[in-house]
Amino acid sequence: MLMHSNTLASFRNASDYVYVKNREIDAFIKSRNLNSALAVFHNMALRDTVTYNLIISGCFRLPEMALHLYVEMGFLRIRETSTTFSSVIAVCTNAGFCREGAQVHCRVVKFGFLWNVFVGGALVDFYMHVGLSGVALELFDELPERNLAVWNVMLRGLCELGCVEELLGFYSRMGFEGVVPNGVTFCYLLRGCSNQRRLLEGKKLQSCILKMGLVESNVFVANALVDFYSACGCLVGARKSFEAIPVEDVISWNSLVAVYADNNVLCDALELFTVMQVWGQRPSVRSLVGFLNLCSRTEDIHLGKQIHSHVLKLGFDEGSVHVQSALIDMYGKCREIESSVAVFECLPKRTLECCNSLMTSLSHRGAIEDVVELFGLMVDEGLMPDEVTFSTTLKALSVSVSSSFTSSQLLHCFAFKSGLESDAAVSCSLMDAYSRCGHVELSHQIFESLPSPNAMCFTSMINGYARNGMGKEGLAVLQAMIEKGIKPDKVTFLCALTGCNHTGLVEEGRIVFDSMRSLHGVHPDRLHFSCMVDLLCRAGLLHEAEELLLQAPGKRDCFMWSSLLRSCRVHKNEEVGTRAAQVLVELDPDDPAVWLQASNFYAEIEKFDASRQIREVSLARKMTREIGCSSIEIRK
Repeated sequence: MLMHSNTLASFRNASDYVYVKNREIDAFIKSRNLNSALAVFHNMALRDTVTYNLIISGCFRLPEMALHLYVEMGFLRIRETSTTFSSVIAVCTNAGFCREGAQVHCRVVKFGFLWNVFVGGALVDFYMHVGLSGVALELFDELPERNLAVWNVMLRGLCELGCVEELLGFYSRMGFEGVVPNGVTFCYLLRGCSNQRRLLEGKKLQSCILKMGLVESNVFVANALVDFYSACGCLVGARKSFEAIPVEDVISWNSLVAVYADNNVLCDALELFTVMQVWGQRPSVRSLVGFLNLCSRTEDIHLGKQIHSHVLKLGFDEGSVHVQSALIDMYGKCREIESSVAVFECLPKRTLECCNSLMTSLSHRGAIEDVVELFGLMVDEGLMPDEVTFSTTLKALSVSVSSSFTSSQLLHCFAFKSGLESDAAVSCSLMDAYSRCGHVELSHQIFESLPSPNAMCFTSMINGYARNGMGKEGLAVLQAMIEKGIKPDKVTFLCALTGCNHTGLVEEGRIVFDSMRSLHGVHPDRLHFSCMVDLLCRAGLLHEAEELLLQAPGKRDCFMWSSLLRSCRVHKNEEVGTRAAQVLVELDPDDPAVWLQASNFYAEIEKFDASRQIREVSLARKMTREIGCSSIEIRK
């Protein structure tokens, strides 16, 4: 590089010149005036390693420029230092430059900086960020010296990758090697436990935190505890951790508001929501979405509209996809589909999440044609459908009266081209759609093509066979599921029993029903008993059905006794039918249909006096039914 004599004339030598200019660059960078720093840099007649180190670190948020300066440094044969490598590797880490980061790693090895704790720590961080945790761990193990910052880098990377077991194992290793953790360490550990809802492990960490006095001395750790208990849905733990922090230092207001809302504790959530604003804390996306989800679950449209007003006031209607999606979902679940559509149409930009929310709302309200139309709109606007989109559309088509085999095939082709055919939710929806159209063999083909079907996939296949009267095939799938070590749940057993019911497999139904509790620890509920009672009634085993009905958890269930009484009429069983009629009348004396069914039963078994008495009682209770009236409304 040429040196101009007039530029250097006022300095005793070149080193003084470079030193002064480096001071200027450093001052500009510290004051966040990068343009002035670059102006000084480009006008310098002479530069050294410190000059490039300063300007590269200043261009941290301009990764292409920082790498260009690093390359220029090499062309000028200005030797890198540990600071140079640390800064450049950090730039590659932040920008996700994998290839460039690997090239810098080669130069680190070449110039013997691999064992430097700062350069080694930066490389560990880089490889953790790009997902190569194995390489990062090898580098970490090879470092001759490891400070706490390097340990924390590993913990942060494992936390971000969701490797909770490795994260906790690494923390144990710190203890074995005598490394004392700090507040940053526990923040990463608690965040990892929060992401995986590991309540027990988090409580153990809290014990260590309390012993070290970090709750009182480190507000970030204290707030991390609030966030941890909130994520785990532990109200008591979240509240206690929250109350231990001085009010002015609490940054976890929104976490606690969200956990109260998620657990339907509305009064406390609203109280805290109000207090936090009095203390000058701004509501976040998390607390607002928590309230909107609560409104969706409880169908509380009045509170939902109030929260919508807060959203508009705070500007989240345009700035947060999560809030927009929650608003669309809230209005849909509260049966105000027009408002749901209005929110969608006012979006500054239509996103996949918001389209999925509107699609779910439309499906929830039975607007099947609108669901299909929205799917087409998404495709036209270039929004690539995901597994939620396909599952919702297929479900809507499968329950539609006008659903066709062709429509299911078209969506199947689209899912295949999108690479989502093997997704469990999409596969189950396709299996369901085909089985509803009567093409259960296609459902079976999809099921067989799945590399590792989960419990939901097995259940969908069993349900498809049950729907098409193929109970034995469904039981074979259930057996295969058990042999693979996949635990069936209540829905799985209900589908299997339904298949037995539709096919008349009495003995097989008994075995499945008995094995639920004895072999699989699944306690039959009202639906299982109802299905089994119906199976026995269809087979004419009315005494057995009555005995089972008396064992049912809802033995005061009118529906099951009514089913038993109908079967007694079909099979002319006077003994069981008489008891069923008496129980039925006692269970629901205010229902005229019950009295009519009992009266008709006695008439059919030629006990006309009993039939007449029941009708007289019904008349006396003013429970007459107008003959010929229908509850069906006809549109004119």
